[in-house]
Amino acid sequence: MGYIISDTHRNLARLRGRLRRTGKPIVHYFHQADDPYSHMAAQKLDLLRQRYDVDFETHQVSSPDKEFQGDASRFKEWALTDARSVAAFYGTELPDKLEKPSTDTTEGDLLRRRLGHYLSATFFFEGEWYWGLDRLHHLEHRLIELGFSQEPGEICVPRPRPEAATGIDASGITLEYFPSLRSPYTAISFDRTIDLARRSGVTLRLRPVMPMMMRGIPAPRTKQLYIMTDAKREADYYHVEFGPIVDPIGEPVKRAFALLPYMQSQGKEVEYCSNYLKAAWAEGLDITTEDGLREVVERSGASWEAATALGSSWQPLLDDNVNDMLEAGLWGVPSFRVSGGNNDQPFSCWGQDRLWRVETEISRRCA
Repeated sequence: MGYIISDTHRNLARLRGRLRRTGKPIVHYFHQADDPYSHMAAQKLDLLRQRYDVDFETHQVSSPDKEFQGDASRFKEWALTDARSVAAFYGTELPDKLEKPSTDTTEGDLLRRRLGHYLSATFFFEGEWYWGLDRLHHLEHRLIELGFSQEPGEICVPRPRPEAATGIDASGITLEYFPSLRSPYTAISFDRTIDLARRSGVTLRLRPVMPMMMRGIPAPRTKQLYIMTDAKREADYYHVEFGPIVDPIGEPVKRAFALLPYMQSQGKEVEYCSNYLKAAWAEGLDITTEDGLREVVERSGASWEAATALGSSWQPLLDDNVNDMLEAGLWGVPSFRVSGGNNDQPFSCWGQDRLWRVETEISRRCA
């Protein structure tokens, strides 16, 4: 995975794409008629065509196969819920009901698969994929750097800015944070989440969960590769270190979780999770070994001997956390749930690219 997230890999993919160019540059857009994210993306196509001197070709596609949906029983319902919660921030609207027309999607599905992706509402440009409006700013900046913008100014679809929660008294609001120690998206957003909690004064409940693949949630290789390259791109955007990597999947992450109850008892769980994620996802420290795990514990201000002296029942803790996360309609990490303040209904979302929405929710509940 080290090569996959390297600048060399990204630059070679872009170079190969550019060398295949035979005429005017083409951005391929993959649209799914009953996908809310596609409805949002399609509303920006005319604006993009006016701004950039490239062709935008639309291809109709079907829903991703179940193995790419994560939790297929929740996938469609969550997509609509999430899209409705962010659509207005992007200046878009969603219809009351999304109906699937009878358009043939065979050619679009084949092209999407050949180019190496699985989702709809995606843009592909010369070796690189961009999902939905959330990643469109990466594509726009690339087009600008290549000289394809026809007018100066801001990009067409910037990522929404949060309604700042810095300095407010959010102590009456609870932020439940569901991270995983084996999640690249958690790794690049953990400290940003903790910073938000500290800036706002919100009551933080750290609720770690078992990694998705260790909960039986499938992740085909195509999906894993996109997640890693996208996490690296997002890490660069937020100026967060990402790589070298030591993947702690399996027994190593269970050994890490076994120490969590002790770290909680010492008030060190935040430092422990932060240091573990940095070690695994940014420093290449071998946390699969006892020496590596010991270094993480001691960095966090705890005694290795005390942490390992007694066995602890950590599995029920993680089970309770994941069950509450699933009840909120979520399955991916990192996930968030905000409750309290001037709204009786909790707000839930998942994804490091929703942290701006979490901050806005905290701010609004204090208004």
